[in-house]
Amino acid sequence: MENIRVIVWGLGSMGGGMAKMLLGKTGVDVVGACARPPKAGKSLFEVIGLTDKDPGADKAKKVMVGEFDAVITEKAADVVLLCTDSYTKKAFDRLKFIMEKKINVITCAEEMAYPAAQDPELAKELDKIAKANGVSVLGTGINPGLIMDLLVVAWTGCCESVDHIVSRRVNSLSPFGPVVMKEQGIGLPVEEFKQKAKDGSISGHIGFHESIRMIADALGWKVDKIEQSMEPIVTDVDRKSPYGFAAKGNAAGVAMKGFGYVDGELKIEMDHPQQIEPEQVGVKTGDYVIIKGTPNINMVNSPEVPGGIGTIAMCVNMIPQIINARPGLHTMLTLPVPHAIMGDMRDMVCEEARIK
Repeated sequence: MENIRVIVWGLGSMGGGMAKMLLGKTGVDVVGACARPPKAGKSLFEVIGLTDKDPGADKAKKVMVGEFDAVITEKAADVVLLCTDSYTKKAFDRLKFIMEKKINVITCAEEMAYPAAQDPELAKELDKIAKANGVSVLGTGINPGLIMDLLVVAWTGCCESVDHIVSRRVNSLSPFGPVVMKEQGIGLPVEEFKQKAKDGSISGHIGFHESIRMIADALGWKVDKIEQSMEPIVTDVDRKSPYGFAAKGNAAGVAMKGFGYVDGELKIEMDHPQQIEPEQVGVKTGDYVIIKGTPNINMVNSPEVPGGIGTIAMCVNMIPQIINARPGLHTMLTLPVPHAIMGDMRDMVCEEARIK
């Protein structure tokens, strides 16, 4: 069986990390990479900062980064990993382009983790396009995609009944790139942060609607209202991460909460403070699932699963799952449980699925 062929579109911290991870895996080849100038025209080796000692360095030297329409041609790969957007509407045209080239796609766009939550018509259109071209599309990542939603759903599997859910993630933003820094308002003065939060020019965490709907749909709850709040996390010391800086007195992060109501009753709570360099001010990171039900659940994982490597790994590890999947739009609820791939990736793929 030939190696699984993957194209990575977007070579920031997430896409670049996925390319590096893939270069160290067995049974898979990075056959293309897409980015705009000045990255276009350079080798993948150079763009993602490899050394000659890194796994797959020789292969990466042979892959030239190009514009998407030159790299993504019909059936040029088994899967494209799309790492360019956070919103379904912004990612739509790119997803459509990929699928019409008869290629499966996995994206880390947060809203794509459960696109029907906010864009049901676009979700239907994506499903239609995928089926018409015999391919599959999935949005996933660490959050949404695993920690604050799929993990919660898995824990409810041992419950006779569920009355109330709290999903809490206290995490570091330091691994993420400049796009995320801007979305989170990192470095803004407090008043500017609040104004931008009010007018929607900073988004904070993207995914509460998607996570709440994913959990509710899995349990059979009909959500009638979702609310969220956003406040700046103000730092009392200067903080610097690889892609962000917050001076003393400015926003080093964002504290967000989400609330899902069923028949007017608060059933699902999301609590998600995230910031750059939390260790500098003594903040301990962690992931928590608290379920009131029969039985009660109280899961604690501390420190957190790092957001950067977690998102990278989720997208890479779902490659066999999306290749094997029936054509159409998928979520983490419709595919087998995610898991690490330590052997040959080809062993996890049905040969028939590669020509579906």
